[in-house]
Amino acid sequence: MRLFRKRPTVETGRRLYAACVNQARSPELYTELASPDTVEGRFELYSLHVILLLDRLVRQGDEAGEVSQGVFDAYVRALDDALREMGVGDLSVGRKMRKIGEALYGRLKNYDAAFREQPDADSLETILARTVYEGVEHPPVEAMAAYVLRQKAHLEALSLRSLLDGELSWAAP
Repeated sequence: MRLFRKRPTVETGRRLYAACVNQARSPELYTELASPDTVEGRFELYSLHVILLLDRLVRQGDEAGEVSQGVFDAYVRALDDALREMGVGDLSVGRKMRKIGEALYGRLKNYDAAFREQPDADSLETILARTVYEGVEHPPVEAMAAYVLRQKAHLEALSLRSLLDGELSWAAP
């Protein structure tokens, strides 16, 4: 018997987070949808895909809640690792992680509100302009909003069981 065996939901969360990262790295998001290929731009796309997944898993029962927590933990761990790789000192990491956590929490609330307002896309487009496209002149916000809604619909169509088993596919960008 192993005392410190990983819970299956932790590994599932890591696999699902990796699928979010892979989708957020799709070249089309940077070429066709003009997302900035910067640290901030990549953070926004990683966060957006994690938020879409968490939105799918919310209120789906205890196991989905544990998997959601696993995804969130993997996301936070990856951000912590990235900060350290960029040379942020140990004394500053905690402060920066707190700011990132606050930013993610705010985005979760804002995207949730925007999703509830569908089919009116104004609030979703406003959030995308303020986050993904901050500082970008003439961003294709409408196209990105359509992409987000297509991904949301795709995730809703996936079986919950496959997600809880760590299997995640995305619609083509």
